[in-house]
Amino acid sequence: MTLAALALTASPVLAQGANAPLNIPANPTMFGTNDPNVRRATAIINGEIVTGTDVEQRLALIVSANGGKIEAEEKERLRMQVLRNLIDETLQIQEARAADVPADDAQVEATFERVATQNFGQTPEAMDKYLTRIGSSAASLKRQIRGELAWQNLLRRNVQPFVNVSEGEVQESLERLQASKGTDEYRIGEIFLAATDVNKPQVFANAEKIVEQLKQGGSFVAYARQYSAASTAAVGGDLGWIRLAQLPSELGAAASTMAPGQLAGPVEIPGGFSILYLIDKRQVLTADPRDALLSLKQISIEFPKGTNNDTASKRAAEFAATVKAIKGCGDAETQAGKIGATVVANDQIKARDLPGALQETLLNLPVGQTTPPFGSIEEGVRVLMLCGRDDPKVASGPSFDEMMAQIEDDRVNKRAQTYLRDLRRDAVIEYN
Repeated sequence: MTLAALALTASPVLAQGANAPLNIPANPTMFGTNDPNVRRATAIINGEIVTGTDVEQRLALIVSANGGKIEAEEKERLRMQVLRNLIDETLQIQEARAADVPADDAQVEATFERVATQNFGQTPEAMDKYLTRIGSSAASLKRQIRGELAWQNLLRRNVQPFVNVSEGEVQESLERLQASKGTDEYRIGEIFLAATDVNKPQVFANAEKIVEQLKQGGSFVAYARQYSAASTAAVGGDLGWIRLAQLPSELGAAASTMAPGQLAGPVEIPGGFSILYLIDKRQVLTADPRDALLSLKQISIEFPKGTNNDTASKRAAEFAATVKAIKGCGDAETQAGKIGATVVANDQIKARDLPGALQETLLNLPVGQTTPPFGSIEEGVRVLMLCGRDDPKVASGPSFDEMMAQIEDDRVNKRAQTYLRDLRRDAVIEYN
């Protein structure tokens, strides 16, 4: 096609300032066969290289978090997202370095050790071997930690000092909180995918694929960390406890119909799409029965390997009859011993940490009574006996300082998104 034809097909893009309007034709004609959505697996960001190994090792973390159950097509899409994340991470590290607030090695090592022990129950040395075994590396995870810490340092230096919250605003928020006592409060996880009018269909399709993977057992936290464009990505998308009025109306409407453990989305909101996960739900400034501390005794029997159904049923019936005859928690060990059952006691179990079905049963159970027997031939049969319950106190709500911190954090997060967009816009990126 001639240059004259090109001139008739597309008008020039206007570039008078960062927010200048774009003059884009409704039906543009593409020249050449390059797919703008296909990127090679390496890039140079302001002179700093992200290698194919960097991408593959970070991808291995996501695959492992999802139990290795990711199809080839999904893995390729993840690979491109990982590259975008590594580019953002590089920009954050570079900007922190330029501002002389990088994450130092001691910070990184301390965080790596905490992740290993708290999240994986391993020593740093064992964690290193585990990462190597799944195709990743300690260096890859430490780079991600360095990026998150550097970004936090940068926000504390360049954003937080310029976020102002007046005492009047805090007081108004506390008064609104008191006025909403007894209304529902939600702990929500969010994955936010930024979109423009141009790439909206592609982003929506990506969001649908993420939802599909999550429904198949994918880790919401892992996907949020790797996909979400919101500043909460570093904490797995956790928005904390909020009221629906604090959300955009589109998200509030979606969350209002959700039960804990459910997903919603993708939901279109200004600037992109959100995927929601309802972690938990409670009532504002109202004691939650699920916060009760329970004193329990677990009484159980095991079946020898190879036990058939008839034998197991007879043994389970004997177990149920014996349990029914137990006269309170003090009699549990004596009666259990008669049929070779085991008794394990625990005085510090929070009701909300139990499976949903057991929560409801135990919270309605009189002290000294047991749940119905549950289990299987493989796992054995057991009951839980309630020996005591310490009911939770009525929540007093956040203090003045805590409310001020919440408002400040929200404003910092919003400015952080703008900050990162500016870094992307000004970056020099070469794809190899």
